[in-house]
Amino acid sequence: MEVQILKKLYYQMLRIRKVEERIAELYPEQQIRCPVHLCIGQEAVSVGICAHLKSEDYVMSGHRSHGHYLGKGGDLSAMMAELYGKVTGCSRGKGGSMHLVDLSVGFLGATPIVASTIPMGVGAALGAVMKGEKRISVVFFGEGATEEGAFQESVNFAVLKKLPVIFVCENNFYSVYSPLSVRQPVGREVVEQARGYGLESFQGDGNDVKEVYRLGGEAAERARRGEGPTFLEFKTYRWREHCGPNYDNDLGYRSEEEFEQWKKICPLSRLQSELLLQKWVDEVELQKIARELDEEIEETVAFAKKSPFPEASELMEHVYAQ
Repeated sequence: MEVQILKKLYYQMLRIRKVEERIAELYPEQQIRCPVHLCIGQEAVSVGICAHLKSEDYVMSGHRSHGHYLGKGGDLSAMMAELYGKVTGCSRGKGGSMHLVDLSVGFLGATPIVASTIPMGVGAALGAVMKGEKRISVVFFGEGATEEGAFQESVNFAVLKKLPVIFVCENNFYSVYSPLSVRQPVGREVVEQARGYGLESFQGDGNDVKEVYRLGGEAAERARRGEGPTFLEFKTYRWREHCGPNYDNDLGYRSEEEFEQWKKICPLSRLQSELLLQKWVDEVELQKIARELDEEIEETVAFAKKSPFPEASELMEHVYAQ
């Protein structure tokens, strides 16, 4: 893989990490009033997949959507303002963290209802095909969504119609506090369910951005050639609590030992170590990148805080499509 690609992937992962760490620091101020679901620890999936997408391609997401939005090229200032409920937000301050929308970059939207955006992503792909548009559609979701009927029906339809869809499952092993062991039979792999529908399906290391990049590229090319949908399952791990800025290992649904094992294979640290080992970057360059990102993030926070709230007259606007 080219060095410049690796450096870009590192930059984008670090940007997402720093943005979310700053959100976690700001949240106790009580000015961000919407729930936030942070993807710290899972950045490789967003970055590795979105690296192959064009601005006109479609992306849809669920409740843990910040990384997907930024990976697709979403405006950081607009995202931060949305978290603060400001009119300059990407959803005019009326959606919050779980309802990001930015049509200018093909981010059709995120919703918190598990699996709800999967049929929407398939519908977007169908619409593109019917209109003769050369777009592909990507839907990000967690492994819990594969237990919903909406997933089963959507996958079946996409295979039947040979639609240009990439189903990206971020398997972080927990649906809120419920492990896979209480939701699915022991020993069954999520990827095998998808294969049962005749769907091209692959499983990868979601903490290895190079592997995500490779599988994502193959899936994107397959879709662009008109060869139908692909299912990609990436095993990864969220560091923070299901919803909120804190850590929740004290609740007992996962152990501190498990958490520490996953931190050791942090996607960001793994790539940084390789870049340094190969002498493709040095500490001075890494510090410069981190400093520039910190400055960018502080500018967006200042923008969000000083932006106005929506007027009452906005309440019923944008409720229905034109």
